[in-house]
Amino acid sequence: MKIDFDAVVIGAGFAGMYMLHRLRGLGFSARVIEAGTGVGGTWYWNRYPGARCDVESVQYSYQFDPALEQEWEWSERYATQPEILKYANHVADRFDLRRDIQFETRVTRATFDESDKVWLVETDRGDRVLARFVIAALGCLSSPNTPRIPGLADFEGPTYHTGHWPHEGVDFTGKTVGVIGTGSSAIQSIPIMAQQAEHLTVFQRTANYTIPAHNRPLDPAYVREVKANYREMRKRAKTLPAGIDLRINMASAVESAEEERRRQYQERWDYGGLGFMASFSDLLLNDESNKTAADFVRGKIGEIVKDPKVAAALAPTNIIGCKRLCVDTGYWATFNRPNVTLVDIRNEAIERITPIGLRVKGKDYTFDCLVLATGFDAMTGALLKIDISGRNGVSLKQKWSEGPKTYLGLTMAGFPNLFAITGPGSPSVLTNMLPSIEQHVDWIADCLAAVRARGATVIEAETEAEEAWVGHVGEAAGNTLRSTCSSWYVGANIPGKPRVFMPYIGGLPAYIERCEAVVAKGYEGFSVG
Repeated sequence: MKIDFDAVVIGAGFAGMYMLHRLRGLGFSARVIEAGTGVGGTWYWNRYPGARCDVESVQYSYQFDPALEQEWEWSERYATQPEILKYANHVADRFDLRRDIQFETRVTRATFDESDKVWLVETDRGDRVLARFVIAALGCLSSPNTPRIPGLADFEGPTYHTGHWPHEGVDFTGKTVGVIGTGSSAIQSIPIMAQQAEHLTVFQRTANYTIPAHNRPLDPAYVREVKANYREMRKRAKTLPAGIDLRINMASAVESAEEERRRQYQERWDYGGLGFMASFSDLLLNDESNKTAADFVRGKIGEIVKDPKVAAALAPTNIIGCKRLCVDTGYWATFNRPNVTLVDIRNEAIERITPIGLRVKGKDYTFDCLVLATGFDAMTGALLKIDISGRNGVSLKQKWSEGPKTYLGLTMAGFPNLFAITGPGSPSVLTNMLPSIEQHVDWIADCLAAVRARGATVIEAETEAEEAWVGHVGEAAGNTLRSTCSSWYVGANIPGKPRVFMPYIGGLPAYIERCEAVVAKGYEGFSVG
């Protein structure tokens, strides 16, 4: 049987683009299939007001090409969505990637043909493509979660989802706006929407921790220093759990004097960003240590928000870092504005959406526009939207009915020649995504080259290796406080989704070491034939 391509890559975000680049370099024929009209993945779709990366721009970038590192100029400490999308387009142009990308096409089905050892990939445009390998580069946060609230279709005004924002933007000037959700996208967008809207009503189910970004234009002297030492910075980052070059204080919070604790927290608060959780080494390992950090942030909320009742409602009660830590610009101060109202619904769900607003706690709220800042069906949602069938006609949905099972977050037993970039069971969302993506792409590319060198056509994870890895991922999660609360890390935001801690929490260095050991032992845990 004649195949159309050696590999089909699904998605043209940062993962899909680099995968294409590596496949070309190895002489594999490849086609990338992308639902959008352009490259960029999550930064193509997420255009809500204030969308910005929470990893510093000089680190949230490719490192595979030193010349690319040197030529690109970031303008801000935390890059905005438009600037990141501009970067993605620059990469696509620089490496002439678009000629192998099929845009405005969504993969609907992928079926493994056991007799010919090929994948049949089908699309919503009627394409039927045969490929030896399929590589899912779909992203971890790319399947928007639309809440199942009664009456949602009845709302007569415009409804927007932060994960699928209109490309032309939205002007809320003179409008009354209702926002459901207070996760990362809401925390970024609420301050900007509040500046435009006549009135903004925020419906909060769960209060979240957020650390000020203290964003600013990048100092040219700092940029020169970074570029002069980029290789060393990248090398240091790979030795740290999150793959981000930051200073970790190895002391214990609970064993440190109160004055020293406050000094550390204040210093990190003043600097801003995700490094706050590196104030002490045991914040996600010790309840008492964690409480000192949580109390510090709750105290800051009380200082910033003038109304004590609103401040109390905004103060999270769960463990800090258990859910995704957010990075903001003026979020809590926004609730001091006279045109912003907080409605705390933590103990009572929204009853229904009405044609002119919504009803909760027996009270009706009205607004012109509705914004759903309700996040994503994380890590598995995008893959499960595709009808994927492996050996014996078993679907991925069936295999994952009790939670995702992968080997290294890269492959699945029963699904030969199918790879996932930053899939469940890999560090992914707990790390700087760009180096995690590059590590996965490089591993997959080297794997395909090794299969070809053996004269083989099939590689598949063994069930025993997969089960052992799933057990290790679960055990690692159980050793930290991160698995103790209802978060999207465990699928708690999606009704009916199995409650499993999906990412690997053992850290990027340990994960890389394991991946390298698998290769060194002749692809241990895989059948190659």
